Amino acid sequence: MASWISLLLFLLYQSTSQAKENDNVPFPYFLSETSINNVVQDPQTGRIYLGAINMIFQLRPSLHLEARAETGPKEDARTCTPPASACQDTKPMPNLNKLLLIHPSNSSLIVCGSRYRGICSLLNLSNVEQQLYYSDSKGERTYVTSIEDNVNVVGVMSTYRKDARTFDVFLVGKGYGSLDSTKLISTRILQDYNEWVVFESIIEASTVQTTPFVPKYLHDFQHAFKDSGFVYFLFSRTLDGTDNKNLTYVSRLCEDDQHYYSHTELQLNCGQKNKYNKVRAAFVASPGKELALAMTEAGTYGKVNSWNKVLFMVASSDDDENKSALCMYPLNSINERLVDIISACYSDSGKISGFPAVDIPYSFKTDFCSSKIAVSLYTCLGNKINSPATEVWSTSSLLTAVAVAVENDHTIAFLGNNQGDVFKVHKAPGGTFGEKVNKNLFFDLGLSHLYITTDKKITKVPVQTCLQKKDCQSCVGLRDPYCGWCVLEGRCTRRSECRRAEEKNGWLWSPGQQCVKIVSFFPPNLSCKKTDKVRLSSHLLFVLSWLVWVCGMELHSHACFTNIYNFVAVSIRIFVNETVELATREFKFYNCAATVRKSENTPCMSCVSSSWGCQWNTLDHTCSDKDDAVVAMHLSCPQFENPDPVLIPVGHKTRISFEGINLNNHRVKRLTLCKRNPYILHYNVTTAVLRDVHASVSVTLYNCSMGREDCSLCKYADSKYRCVWCSKQNSCVYEKLCSALQGGPQNTECPNPTITNIIPRFGPTLGGISITIRGSNLGIHKEDIKNITVVGEPCTHKEEKYSTPWGQVEVVVNGGKRGTSSMYFTYRDPIPVEVTPTKGPKAGGTLITISGTFLETGSKEDILVNLCPCLGREHFGEEIICRTGEYRAEKVPSDLLKVTIQYGKNTVKTISSAFQFMENPIVLGHEPKTSFAWSVQQKHASKIIVHFALPLQGRGFSRAMTASEAQAFVGDVQCLVNTLQDEKLFLDPPSTTPRARSRRQRRDTRPELLDLVVGPDEAKWMVGSVQYQKKDDLSFYIIIPAVIVPMLLIIIISIYCYRRKSQQAEREYEKVKHQLDNLEESVRERCKKEFTDLMIEMEDHTNDVSEGRIPFLDYKTYTDRVFFLPSKDGANDVMITGKLDIPEARKAMVTQALNQFSNLLNSKTFLINFIRTLERSHDFNARAKVYFASLLTVALHGKLEYYTDIMRTLLLELMEEYVQSKNPKLMLRRSETVVERMLCNWMSICLYQFLKDSAGEPLYKLFRAIKHQIEKGPVDVRVKKAKYTLNDTGLLGDDVEYSILTLQVLVQGEGPDVTPVKVLNCDTISQVKEKIIEQVYRNVPYSQRPKVDSVTLEWRPGSTGQILSDLDLTSQKEGRWRRINTLAHYNVRDNATLVLSRVVHTQHIFTLHSSTGNALLEDDKVFHLVRPADELDEIKSKRGSIKDKSMTKAITEIYLTRLLSVKGTLQQFVDDFFRSVLCSGAVVPAAVKYFFDFLDEQALKHCVDEETIHIWKTNSLPLRFWVNILKNPHFIFDVHVSEVVDASLSVIAQTFMDACTKSEHKLSRDSPSNKLLYAKEISTYKKMVDDYYKGVRQMVPVSDQDMNTHLAEVSRSHTDKLNTQVALHQLYQYASKYYDGIIASLDEDPAAQSKQLTLRLQQIATALENKVTDL
Repeated sequence: MASWISLLLFLLYQSTSQAKENDNVPFPYFLSETSINNVVQDPQTGRIYLGAINMIFQLRPSLHLEARAETGPKEDARTCTPPASACQDTKPMPNLNKLLLIHPSNSSLIVCGSRYRGICSLLNLSNVEQQLYYSDSKGERTYVTSIEDNVNVVGVMSTYRKDARTFDVFLVGKGYGSLDSTKLISTRILQDYNEWVVFESIIEASTVQTTPFVPKYLHDFQHAFKDSGFVYFLFSRTLDGTDNKNLTYVSRLCEDDQHYYSHTELQLNCGQKNKYNKVRAAFVASPGKELALAMTEAGTYGKVNSWNKVLFMVASSDDDENKSALCMYPLNSINERLVDIISACYSDSGKISGFPAVDIPYSFKTDFCSSKIAVSLYTCLGNKINSPATEVWSTSSLLTAVAVAVENDHTIAFLGNNQGDVFKVHKAPGGTFGEKVNKNLFFDLGLSHLYITTDKKITKVPVQTCLQKKDCQSCVGLRDPYCGWCVLEGRCTRRSECRRAEEKNGWLWSPGQQCVKIVSFFPPNLSCKKTDKVRLSSHLLFVLSWLVWVCGMELHSHACFTNIYNFVAVSIRIFVNETVELATREFKFYNCAATVRKSENTPCMSCVSSSWGCQWNTLDHTCSDKDDAVVAMHLSCPQFENPDPVLIPVGHKTRISFEGINLNNHRVKRLTLCKRNPYILHYNVTTAVLRDVHASVSVTLYNCSMGREDCSLCKYADSKYRCVWCSKQNSCVYEKLCSALQGGPQNTECPNPTITNIIPRFGPTLGGISITIRGSNLGIHKEDIKNITVVGEPCTHKEEKYSTPWGQVEVVVNGGKRGTSSMYFTYRDPIPVEVTPTKGPKAGGTLITISGTFLETGSKEDILVNLCPCLGREHFGEEIICRTGEYRAEKVPSDLLKVTIQYGKNTVKTISSAFQFMENPIVLGHEPKTSFAWSVQQKHASKIIVHFALPLQGRGFSRAMTASEAQAFVGDVQCLVNTLQDEKLFLDPPSTTPRARSRRQRRDTRPELLDLVVGPDEAKWMVGSVQYQKKDDLSFYIIIPAVIVPMLLIIIISIYCYRRKSQQAEREYEKVKHQLDNLEESVRERCKKEFTDLMIEMEDHTNDVSEGRIPFLDYKTYTDRVFFLPSKDGANDVMITGKLDIPEARKAMVTQALNQFSNLLNSKTFLINFIRTLERSHDFNARAKVYFASLLTVALHGKLEYYTDIMRTLLLELMEEYVQSKNPKLMLRRSETVVERMLCNWMSICLYQFLKDSAGEPLYKLFRAIKHQIEKGPVDVRVKKAKYTLNDTGLLGDDVEYSILTLQVLVQGEGPDVTPVKVLNCDTISQVKEKIIEQVYRNVPYSQRPKVDSVTLEWRPGSTGQILSDLDLTSQKEGRWRRINTLAHYNVRDNATLVLSRVVHTQHIFTLHSSTGNALLEDDKVFHLVRPADELDEIKSKRGSIKDKSMTKAITEIYLTRLLSVKGTLQQFVDDFFRSVLCSGAVVPAAVKYFFDFLDEQALKHCVDEETIHIWKTNSLPLRFWVNILKNPHFIFDVHVSEVVDASLSVIAQTFMDACTKSEHKLSRDSPSNKLLYAKEISTYKKMVDDYYKGVRQMVPVSDQDMNTHLAEVSRSHTDKLNTQVALHQLYQYASKYYDGIIASLDEDPAAQSKQLTLRLQQIATALENKVTDL
């Protein structure tokens, strides 16, 4: 079906062409400063309105600007609720135009943007600078569009009836944005009425709205239109939130439906299996008579009339966005299917023909399909019925726009794509526009021009280019329904522009119609000496009532007179009205007398054999016109025949005899021998007869030695030549010549073969090329050659041969004679690498150079280059240079094409993405257009050198050179040429006097005269001389006052400034002294209070730590977090989610290929080469190395003993590298290699059980203790600082008043029991929720607990309850600052009862964790406990005393004593953790002992000192594993680590790192507080580390067998839980990315060759990604 529709639409894919009736007249266009979003046209005036970012433009139909209105940028914020004056944290934001509609009834333009929640305005259609209506104070009901940039909005004008009145409205369809209304379709009124206001949504749209805050369906609206009382919306949407595949739908509702009950959806399929599933643009138009008839005959659309409407749609594929298609759907067919859906919904239980067909995708208040509403056309929702359409036309580019017109009963579609191309029926109206064509593609009111819109440009182009065609054939050849040949006017026009087009054959259009032409003449030709009437036969030549002229008749006598040409062709033209040419054809006049000039040796035969029927006159020996009264003289021409002998040897005297015919009237005068070619053994014997009448006879002269340089070739000569090998002459001669020298023939046996040359001497390893072996005595017949070997191999390639052999060429002939070459032949594999240049014109002719290795393989004749098919190779050697042929494909610029080089028959080499064909260059001009004429030999000087010293005047400077070419010299110094004019040359002379260029002038004692010379080196012209003059010295009496007076003034001013500064400093000193006194008093009071706090807090808090169950993570979650949580995708990493996007049809093949890849990874040779190749790549950065190592760990988890072996091998290489570089201490310090990360992962795997059994409990207690201690005091949620912490940067530097409260918490729905919870009255509501959840669900892992933003907290002080939230209308404001609500703000008392309940919708609960919370939470003007010190209120700062001001800024250092308080409290927990991991007397993991012994063994081997061994062990275990776990407890426990807890953990981790180093840390007063905090304990911890390392060394060694047994047990227990297949798939992505390098590495490894690893990888690549390989 697609084929005949393609013919009807004439969509033949061709490149776009320029559509200019006059090449000098460009298309009208308009450029916008910003991107264009929407375009509409006024149907009354034809004006164009552009909706762009921050701007509305009003244009004439000619695209001239009439008016403009600025719409942005606007002060706004994403969460701002208009008016903007009430919002904070606003900033200038761009205003995208979301909707643009013509409101014709009141001559206004509806403009809706993306600012202020999508509020609209009304502008004057006559002048958009005049705003008719705008209001931002009507609330949410007037928010029309979306603030999201990627949400599309469409609209259509309509009417609405209420209370017997009709109102103008417009319907809007929009997608769902995170801050938008959930209404997908809404009706907006355009005037105030009762309670309605302008732009208000007046219909309850619950039938077509999404579930709030659940973007289940992601709609993308593309088009809206009206037809026959219905409103249609065209959009694509996903099936749900988890499936990203788009489907295209058309929805319909009645214009007068006041409840949207008639809203029904139909899925539109485009292409086989709905290949093109996402709509991009659409256009509704009548199909035209021809297309309507064809659609009707197809049978799948039903009856289609030319006046019906058809929906034309362009859609793309989700699988490949670069593939798209045009599909069409008659509205009648769509309506019929919609009626079927409605009937199925209410009558057939949602089924059509027994299959489920109805779905209700949105949220409703009523289930319509099961309700008791009467069955009608307007009360059903449904989808999932496929349309009958297949694609009409598809392309490999992304179509983005469509417009359809009907001309001459045929349908023409105009399609725009993302590359800036516009396609027409088969010719483009506007060529390439350079940028993506957006969906705003439409016609002018007269349908004669098309408006094409790109990003910032709109262009008006004609829909046809008829007038460009100047003749009938090219006009008809367009096959364009717009263009036909107007016969009686003689021009290519539209049918409507041809006056007599309705007459038969008056307007010719293709297909099926031909131009008027002259078919034949009678007689077909005439002699130039005769005059006769000529009749002509013409195709389509109807009644001829005009004269016919024959042009060019004056040439006849000239042709006959000169006897130069044997015929002359003149054009016969048929005219109408004396001016319009209808047809033309050539008529020939011949001249028999001139035919003999074709062959002067045989004039008679040339005459009688001519096509004009000429006759030879034997009497006067002339050629004349045919005369019926004279008998033809063909047989009377003199001829020579039967020469004997025919073969004549060179050098031997031979008698020749021959016969003559028709020589009765002739006498032979002479016999001449004419040699044609010295290399061809054929000669002519020519006889001359009387009166210069010639005839000829041919014999053959031959030379035996020609081409028979050796004996075997001589014997191979045909016996008729009687050639023999004459040993005396050592050459091949005629037998009688040899007999004369030797007394008889010498048919001796030929000597052994001799090989003198081999061409070529190099060949590819695969063979298959032609080899030319040159030598002598190589046999006579092909059967004589018994055997030919090249390097010991026969001349056929064997696939098992891999190495690059070389050797001699050997030939064996009959008799066992053997010849061996003295030179050598080599098999080798050419490797092309690069093509330069990478671009060239499509016309071809570009010289491209192919560089690489071993390219000079084979001979020039053996290679073929695909880009140079016609013009061939220009150079063949170490580089191949060839000239490109013409690019005949349509797409220009082309895709990056591969360059293929074929060597012989078997070897093909390819360079992918190497060359691109571009548009042919257009030369617009050249500079300079004139030049000096210096001499006869050189007419144009390419460079002009001008020597001069002053501004030069003359003529013709600018014609001869440019400013950049001109050079200027003053003497021997070059100076700058500033300006070059036709008559003047302006220079900057040197600042110092130059020297003269000539020696004569240098010897002259007079002031130097510098010659002025103009001209190039070949012809200098002396213009004149220039003299430099010396400047006079200034008088001494002028210099002294000029220097001394300013010095005195400077001294006086300096003294004055010094005294003034001194007085000011004294005043400042008194002021600062007073401030210091006040500060001293403040410090005294604060220190006393802090000391009291220290004494109170120095008590044992061990009993406060919960002794409940430790929430260990399972093995898979643990490895996921350790390996992949730090990756760039975090928790969304594919290894954590385990989701791969693999089509269902390919899953089995992919799984099989991944299993093969797993087997390949288990090859040590392959894996080592794989890793080495990646690490050699420059773009394989540190992050990629870490991620790759983690993937490898999961992929090889099933064979951890093999993984350990690989790790050992790579570590040995790494160790060797560091030891040789004299820097072994740096090894394992950072994860700069794959093996370092492999080691970290190996430790993580092996120590998991140790964490659960031993070290996990003290680590968890330490974490809980830190969390408990921090939460005992105030924590500022905004600045992330706490009163009690170990980190000085996270210390809350203010004295915050607070009290401890015990709340009685009742959990709704979980019984009447209350839970006491300790909180602080300064805690925010979110902090209170966290503490309540922590206490109520203390035995539940964190991941299973309710989140803060999913619960609400209600305080019930009496009979009524109050919802508590972080911010509400009661929040306190201090100037421009707003304080977050606390329990103290709500005046919640001790032992108060609070109710914790879960909520379903969180849109009205404003918490610090809510993503949809109040906008004020994102404002910098919100604070919790401490306001920033630099934001004091202006009034207070002006009126406050010095003491008040000095107290406003807290001194953080005063509170450092709190660090000691917290440290003392947590000391026991820190010590317990350190002992658990650094005590060798307890259980030491086998992996630690095994690896430490490995390091000791290698250190002994490489003579490494003890300090280096200590560093290696520290880098491999404490720093690589324990510090990571200590800083990230959530890697092993199901807990949440807040920022304030993380800050304290970082201090302990730093202490652990310092304890493991051998270097001594010298502390001073300037040392960081964090290091001073544990300075006393560091020495103890260092001793623990040393003892641990010594204890491990003294333990019983762990054998390889024991370690492998342990690793095998870990593999068996946990491998099946990991995402091994996902890891293999991700690993293969690296193999694919670095495929060529891996293949090259394997090819260079003999072990890999023997195992055929290259072949296995190629097979895997073929299965996984259809990679073309040389299998």
